[in-house]
Formats: sequence, structure tokens, C-alpha cells
Amino acid sequence: MFNTSLQMSLNCPSHLSVSVTRQRNVCKRVLNPVLAMPPSSVILHTDESGEFPESRNSSSSSNASLSSCAGSLLCHPNTVGIMGGGSVDSTLSFVRKLVHWSKENEETCMPFVLCSDPVLNRELLSLERNSSSLCSRNARSQFDHSPIVESLLSKRVFLEKSGAQCIVVPCHISHSWHDEVFKGCSIPSLHMAECVSRELKESKLKPLEAGSPLRIGVLATDATLKAGFYQEKLQNEGFEVVLPDKATMEHTVIPAIDAINRKDMEGAQNLLRIALQVLLVRAVNTVILASNDMCDLLPRDDPLLKKCIDPMDALAMSTIKWAQQAVKEGT
Repeated sequence: MFNTSLQMSLNCPSHLSVSVTRQRNVCKRVLNPVLAMPPSSVILHTDESGEFPESRNSSSSSNASLSSCAGSLLCHPNTVGIMGGGSVDSTLSFVRKLVHWSKENEETCMPFVLCSDPVLNRELLSLERNSSSLCSRNARSQFDHSPIVESLLSKRVFLEKSGAQCIVVPCHISHSWHDEVFKGCSIPSLHMAECVSRELKESKLKPLEAGSPLRIGVLATDATLKAGFYQEKLQNEGFEVVLPDKATMEHTVIPAIDAINRKDMEGAQNLLRIALQVLLVRAVNTVILASNDMCDLLPRDDPLLKKCIDPMDALAMSTIKWAQQAVKEGT
């Protein structure tokens, strides 16, 4: 299913399981004999800073082979580091979009490193889905996010050390700590809200009222909305941001998340439709559906989705554009 992938399962910061695969019919031109090797699996050990010390238990020839393979694959100027978020499924969905939209033109085929830590996934998903209790003003101030930030930071360092030239995070709630995690990072990172803002500026949307700014609705979990990064990035670009009011959050959005937790998908769909319609009647041009759970609820042909923007789509397209530009600048 994937054209090019380097998938990493991170069970703890110091031990990483890496599987390397390449599909021959996408990147036909062999850049290095090592890349023509059959798919392989290797184990790389890192210290807390993300360095790759030599393993004392492996033979020197084995170490040389692993070092050569990993170094050859990750030395490209368009290598993308992908930091997984609250759901493995949503992360893989993002990868599928990258592959699907990039394989139409072989020049955009990019190597990437994918980090997925099941422990971090559960923590982020729990924080987002239980935001009604964890993210009230009092609870949020008492809840200690430092372990999550430290985990995200360690994965950022690992992606840097792995040869990534740009890092993307297909996870809404992780962007709550984007500035902390990427402070001092040696390579660029693409902020999902900035990608959405850029897409809106390039779109042909026109204000519903002449002379007024574009009114953009944002529908998300309580945790993502309280983090405020979508509002900040959009307002900085001149958009007017419209959020669900307190009644809409309490009677539709939060109950929809609760319904998802109970596996009541029909109930969640109905509540989501109501929340979207409430925003749309407030004269918004479009709604940013900033929740993977919500984006996956409605059928692809649902008319309401035509009024929405999926930030994952914007992030994927921005990633592909970055990779294209990186190749041009590297030639």
C-alpha cells in the first residue's frame, strides 16, 4: 500500500524497531545500490539524546551493513520525518494521502521516517477524548503535561538524528506544545494550522458579505480549542474565527465525542451534523474540522463535508510541496 516508508515503533525512547521498505515501481531510478536491496528489518539503539552508538552485541560487519543501509536511505534532501499522534490509524491515513497524492508524479516521491509510540498514542488520545474532564480551566492547570512534552521532544530529536530534513505532526492535540517541542530544532517543521491558513489564502473563497474578512469556523475537541493555536494562526492571517458557543459544545460536540467513546457512531454522526449546521448558520465561509474522529465520522459524499476543510489534507499537500521544493534546491 505504501510506496516508500520507514516505519518505526517506539516502545521507549532508547529502543527503536525499524522496518525499511521500498516499492520499485514508484522510484524506478536507482540512486544507490543499497536502495535496491530487498526490504529488511533492523534494530537501532539510541541513547536519550537520539544518538546511534554502535551496538556491542552485534558483529562489526552487521553494524557496517545497518549503518550503510540507514545512512543511504535517509540522506536525501526531501526526507520527511512524521511524528505519530493519538491514533495509529489517523497517522497511517495521513501517510496514505502523502503516497496517493505524490505518486502521480515520480519527482515528488519522497523518503520518510515514521515514528509511532503506542504509549504516547494512548496518552494523547485519552487527553483529547476526555477533554471535558481533563481540560476544564481548573483541571487543565493541575494536569501535568510534561511527560507528553518530553516524549514528543525525544521523538523530534530522533527524527532529526535519523536524517529527516523536515518534520510534520499529523495530530491536532500535539500542536498544543508545538513551540516547546520544536524550539531549537535544526530543521523546519510544518505547523498544521499554518498549512490550513495557507490553503485558505490560496482558495477562491469570497466573504459572504462584501468588505468583510473570511469567517472561518473551527470545530474540534475541547482540548484542541482551548489550546488556541488554530485561532491564533488564523487571526494572524486576517481571518475571523468563529468557535462553537458554550451550548453547542455542551450539547453536541462533547456528547459526540462521548458517543464515539461508546462506539455509538450513528449518535455521534447526528450530533456532529447539528454542530456543523449551527456554525454554518452563523455565516461562516467554511468549517475547519480539526478532529480526526470527526473527519472520519461522516460518509465521504455527505454534503456537509463539502463545507469543511480537513487539516490533514492541508498538511499532506504542504508536505508534498515542501518535498518538491527541497528536490529542486538540492539539484
